[in-house]
Amino acid sequence: MASVLVVEDDPVIRTALIEVLSAHGHVVHSAAAGFEALREITARPPDVVVLDLGLPDLDGTDVLRMMRGISRVPVVVATARDDDAEVVKLLNAGADDYVVKPFSGEQLAARIGAVLRRTAPPAAALPSPAAEAAGGLPGALPAAGGAAASTVRVGELVVDPPARSARLAGRELRLTRREFDLLAYLAAHADQVVSRRRILADVWRQPYVEDQTIDVHLSALRRKLGERASQPRYLHTVRGIGIKLVAPR
Repeated sequence: MASVLVVEDDPVIRTALIEVLSAHGHVVHSAAAGFEALREITARPPDVVVLDLGLPDLDGTDVLRMMRGISRVPVVVATARDDDAEVVKLLNAGADDYVVKPFSGEQLAARIGAVLRRTAPPAAALPSPAAEAAGGLPGALPAAGGAAASTVRVGELVVDPPARSARLAGRELRLTRREFDLLAYLAAHADQVVSRRRILADVWRQPYVEDQTIDVHLSALRRKLGERASQPRYLHTVRGIGIKLVAPR
């Protein structure tokens, strides 16, 4: 049984896919738009994503690239575009497989199963439950952006890079791998304004990522820290400059 995120704006098709995949024993969540899908991936990481390209807010290929900026989750693209150039473009953008519309529920379920088998880590590489709770994954950065591997305390927030854990007022925060990398990096540079360019270079380790990708992660961190962008406590945006993590006054 796997957790599947279905990203499809057509309610009839979305309902049909949910029913078919649920009948195959999967736990299915859904999103009707690109940004909603990105929020789902950060808040409730699935085991696999089924991504339609014809979304109302973003082109599906752009959503795929943004997903690759925040997650390694396997993605099966559902597309009506079956020419070789388009398929190559999708695979190069990060898709793990694709199905061409119209397709049967059985075919989709089979492709999901094949993708999950290909992408499953060896048993020895599986993270411990404690590492999963901290958002750790095999191959994750030991400490974001080269931050010193020691516990960092900012107010009631305690970040432990070696253990890949974070606590707020004694309560453990359940963070994804990238959320923890970002929080650990900001904690290591507490009270400093860190530019988006530095975050891209040191956390994402890429020269370019969509601004929305960073915003999605910041929004998820704020929610888990119990704050809002309009009423920040720890995470402060300095307009035109960057982000700063500070202890609440």
